[in-house]
Amino acid sequence: MSQDHFAGLLQHCAGLPPQPTAVVHPCEAGALQGALESARLGLIAPILVGPREKIEAVATAAGLELGDLPLEDVPHSHAAAARGVALVREGRATLLMKGSLHSDELLHEVLAREGGLRTERRLSHVFAMSVPSYHKPLFVTDAAVNIFPGLDDKADICRNAIDLLHVLGIARPKVALLSAVETINARLPSTLEAAALVVMSLRGQIEGALLDGPLAFDNAISAEAARIKGIASDVSGDPDILLVPDLEAGNILAKQLIYLAGAESAGLVLGARVPIIFTSRSDSMRARVASCALGALLAEARHSTWETQV
Repeated sequence: MSQDHFAGLLQHCAGLPPQPTAVVHPCEAGALQGALESARLGLIAPILVGPREKIEAVATAAGLELGDLPLEDVPHSHAAAARGVALVREGRATLLMKGSLHSDELLHEVLAREGGLRTERRLSHVFAMSVPSYHKPLFVTDAAVNIFPGLDDKADICRNAIDLLHVLGIARPKVALLSAVETINARLPSTLEAAALVVMSLRGQIEGALLDGPLAFDNAISAEAARIKGIASDVSGDPDILLVPDLEAGNILAKQLIYLAGAESAGLVLGARVPIIFTSRSDSMRARVASCALGALLAEARHSTWETQV
């Protein structure tokens, strides 16, 4: 049965205040419309950052009304990325949203040692996927930032995703550590790293989740495939998170789910001082809105945690 997991995500946001969001270089109709629609739904309060004339021209051509939204006028995309990061550092924005600039431009400013948004965590990307044939939301990480992550990188990638799922109310998410096979093979580093991550979780170095791996995709997703292969696993058939071996594998997997399985995806970059709404030019409007919803939930949770600590 086809399920709409994004509908439940939007329900989580009901009653939350809109999050001030620096929308970086929304100079393409889809990027601008995604921000405006998310604002209409009360998810974000956009601060548009980019060349004023270009943004206004895009709005006019697409029949969009900017109204009295604040607009930070800067000359080009590089300046927009820098100004968006500065708005966060100034306390005027609790979220960043990628517009129509290249991913590297925005991440370069986020990762700047002086004036950036670094934390002790490594940045990583999470796809939140609504797959019609899967019984719950499925999170794929990392398919957009870390090209060949090592063990320490994967530990942070895992922690970032776990933190996100805790905010969504999943107290102990199940994490499938993917490789091409389910047995440990010294010639296949991803199997060694998966085994190490499992031990790290047992030793308390990665907390708040149930990890298992290495698992091939079939016995991660299908309990029957795992049974046939003699794999005893509490994760098989029911993972919340798929941690992929590298960016190439993750990107191919996510796009296969979208284009062959009819999945929809929302995207966030985690590990910075604020969540980064990371949309693609080919994203649907629902995917853009869902990305904003995820970011808003995470930003509100961080704000509430900060208030409690204070």
